[in-house]
Amino acid sequence: MPATTVTRRHRRDAGQTLPIYVVAIGAVLFLALAFFAVGQAAATRNGAQTAADAAALAAGQKYRDELRKGFLAGLRDGTAATDPAAWEELLGGRGAPSDTACANADWYAGRNDAAVSSCTPDSWPTSFAVTVTTRRAVGDSVIPGTGSTHAQAAAKAVVAPRCTLDGPAGSPPPRTLPTQPAGDGKDGGKDHGKDHGKDGGKDGGKDKTPEPAPRTLTCDGKGFPLDPDHLQDLPTAADLFSVRLAR
Repeated sequence: MPATTVTRRHRRDAGQTLPIYVVAIGAVLFLALAFFAVGQAAATRNGAQTAADAAALAAGQKYRDELRKGFLAGLRDGTAATDPAAWEELLGGRGAPSDTACANADWYAGRNDAAVSSCTPDSWPTSFAVTVTTRRAVGDSVIPGTGSTHAQAAAKAVVAPRCTLDGPAGSPPPRTLPTQPAGDGKDGGKDHGKDHGKDGGKDGGKDKTPEPAPRTLTCDGKGFPLDPDHLQDLPTAADLFSVRLAR
């Protein structure tokens, strides 16, 4: 076979296989870019979940701080005695305002380049369901629409009490009540001595109002007397309440 004919045949075969090579290389490049886009979307989605988890935990932690503030305020201003049911609700993890908790969630979401889309508190058990949206889109890729697509993720944090209240229901240990005042200078010597001699031995013990048994806050087996004069000795918010993610 002449050399010229062989050369022409090789050129013809090369011309036929070149388009196949081009198509194959293009397909491989497209798949590589597609995998890159999927990875980019997954990374954005993971970032959104991290932001949602942080935001939900931040809401729960802020809420437990508010619970402790309300609990201590009730001891300080006497609400524990005038409205013991509402005061004890705070120790049970309910009754504090939730606005500041959701505001704290939004702040932490921003630290993770996201924004809170919704923050829904629930009081039984106390929890915060948070949804966030990433501020940045997935980015341009070979997959249409990713340039304007933002990732969303949700998380829920639960606030649970860790302490129990012991003792009779009502107020914490009250301060010592004043005794009955003595008579005035005019009749004190005459009547007080007379009454004391007549009824002192019989009714003297009844004139004093008995002090209620003290109440104690028990956390992990350790007791804390509820003394309004020593609020600094009571447990921290983290000791009073746990905050965890609900999966």
